[in-house]
Amino acid sequence: LIGAVAGSVFAGKLADRISRRYALLAMAIIYGLGAVLTAISPGYWWFFAFRLLTGVAVGASSMIVPVFIAELAPRQVRGALVILQQLAIACGILVSYLFDYLYTELGWGWRPMFATAVVAAVGLAIGMLLLDHSPRWLAMRGRWDEARAVTVKVDPGASDEEIEAIRDSIEAERSSSWRDLLRPGLRGALIAGVGLAVFQQFIGPNTVLFYGPTIFSYVGATSSSSALVSTIWVGLTLFAFVFVAIALVDLIGRKALFYIGLSGMTAMLVALGFIFRAGASRYGVLLLVALIIYIACYSASISPLFWLMSAEVFPTRLRGIGASWSSVANWSANLLVTVTYLTMIADIGKSWTFWTYAIVGVLALTFVRFCVPETKARPLEDIEDYWASGQRWPEHSGAGTR
Repeated sequence: LIGAVAGSVFAGKLADRISRRYALLAMAIIYGLGAVLTAISPGYWWFFAFRLLTGVAVGASSMIVPVFIAELAPRQVRGALVILQQLAIACGILVSYLFDYLYTELGWGWRPMFATAVVAAVGLAIGMLLLDHSPRWLAMRGRWDEARAVTVKVDPGASDEEIEAIRDSIEAERSSSWRDLLRPGLRGALIAGVGLAVFQQFIGPNTVLFYGPTIFSYVGATSSSSALVSTIWVGLTLFAFVFVAIALVDLIGRKALFYIGLSGMTAMLVALGFIFRAGASRYGVLLLVALIIYIACYSASISPLFWLMSAEVFPTRLRGIGASWSSVANWSANLLVTVTYLTMIADIGKSWTFWTYAIVGVLALTFVRFCVPETKARPLEDIEDYWASGQRWPEHSGAGTR
């Protein structure tokens, strides 16, 4: 997580300099090296250093991928395509749980668990070699004919106005700096992006994803293999409900999904608090059901929607730096929650730990209501007008609501 924070800091500039595509190719190489070197670590501090290296790739790629997809995708399906990133992440988590269980049953230990990740690194590298550059990055380099060709390739119905909108935004970007995000008007974009980043973590999902076996040990899962079986159910849920987000994000909109998912998560956190208060060892099945519903709501809402919104909520000329700031905030919040969870359990108890996350859920719902725009089917090039005009969309920009 420390490496991920560092990777998020420089990811935006790297993606602008060498392209989104080649930046991800570089991250694939780091992923592969990190996997192999971690697996052969001769001691703890070597292990720590190689995990730190892998974290750099995690942080950088988590910021670059949604920007890359958003710049390539036709706007009518942009939301669903950006969320495919979260589907891949959920699939990776599920596969990792399955391999962890397999290696535990075989008695192979932890080294194969890390080495297996090299397969995903190779897949990412091959994918980047086959893809096109994003039209916007090509336009930033003055390669307008190539930009137009890629735009037409991915969206045959694209108009010349869309290319001209990219041209106008790039011209504006040349006279822009990161300080613009601190100015009145555009400050709302920064608040929305960073706020969603923090709420996505402070509502506590990674306490379940990172400490699943620990949580299930509270209800009598005494062996590592039985605890991992329970986490596999969590992983299956995480994977399956991304499809719900993909199906609904461009149909009912981003904010409706936020409301549904955050409400469900908050309710389950309250329920988990009462289950632990009543004695979790007596209600193990109920605890598993509550956790699965909690993860289902997370996977269908704020988990993928944060990454989508970090690619949509910033003006085009400031999208790279804005998404980078949001990613840094997200990984920093992730680190803070991860290192405080067990301390909270020890200091205030299991019930109040989950009730604290539930309070965050209520705050997150309020934040989405007042600070987050509905970007469904809106052109990315119109987002600056939205912020500059007091959170109102231009009349010509298409359907949508505040």
